[in-house]
Amino acid sequence: MPVTSVTRDTEKLTMTVVAEFTAPVERLWNAYLDPRQLERFWGPPTYPAQFVRHDAAPGGRSVYSMTGPEGDTHHGYWEWLTVHPLHSFEVRDGFAASDGTPNADMPSMRMVYTFEPTGNGSRVTTVTHFNSLDDLEKLLDMGMEEGLQEAMGQMDEVLADLTSFARELPTSAQILSDTQVRISRVIRGTTEDVWRAHNDADLLRRWLLGPDGWTMPVCEVAANVGDSYRYEWEQADTSEGRFGFEGELLESVPPYRAVTTERMIGMEGEGTINEMTLTPVDGGTLLTIVITYPSAEVRDIVLGTGMTDGMETSYQRLEREVLAAAHA
Repeated sequence: MPVTSVTRDTEKLTMTVVAEFTAPVERLWNAYLDPRQLERFWGPPTYPAQFVRHDAAPGGRSVYSMTGPEGDTHHGYWEWLTVHPLHSFEVRDGFAASDGTPNADMPSMRMVYTFEPTGNGSRVTTVTHFNSLDDLEKLLDMGMEEGLQEAMGQMDEVLADLTSFARELPTSAQILSDTQVRISRVIRGTTEDVWRAHNDADLLRRWLLGPDGWTMPVCEVAANVGDSYRYEWEQADTSEGRFGFEGELLESVPPYRAVTTERMIGMEGEGTINEMTLTPVDGGTLLTIVITYPSAEVRDIVLGTGMTDGMETSYQRLEREVLAAAHA
């Protein structure tokens, strides 16, 4: 069992959990910042978690749910307060409604995670700060201490699984629900450079092209929240078969998060909402896009087009022709 100690302090209204692992700090840190890894151990084994939002930056939010063996679902959120890469982060953790908004009828807590190297690996110390003695006792009665220990007990397997999350892996798509899909890929570049590549029209024209042989004659970027964007592509040797997408920028928090609507030009019906998050990790930047479709049918049609293959080709081009050149 990785947990080495659990200490309660009813005067300071804290609970401290210390756990040690044989993996290096970088590997342990990434396990918390990558939602694909975090949801494999966050929560008890019988209540696996699923993160539909995970903004690992000050001011960001995480939204997750845990579903039990009887189909009962419980929702939670994190408000990210501070982030000190490879050293510590602090969040406010609380219960949430099904839409991710805080549940004011339930207590929240402040949690500080501190990471440090040891002689044969790394250590994470989790200090939970409660708002009152009543909150502390209520949450402990609900099984919070046991839940944290069970969560830590699942981490060894996640930390040992290097191949599932290696930066060499191609773009992947994970179905989160009937209408949501999460696209993930580690990009070899800094968060600032990857953000710039998504928001500079000249750079976008160099890499956001999908398969070879296409050009991007129209690239109108949304610079501010409320602005519209429009992208169009055509094959290099003909103007026939041009297609494109348009939408609106709903949220923008450089260089970590952007939310846009998206619909194919000329197509009727409801489009998608795309939530992009950029997270610095060991080896580059974890790019995560949660796409919300109007229906499961539309979701399956889009995935069936080979969307991730085209995205992978574009991301390889981004690394090769934009990010590598920026630091040559």
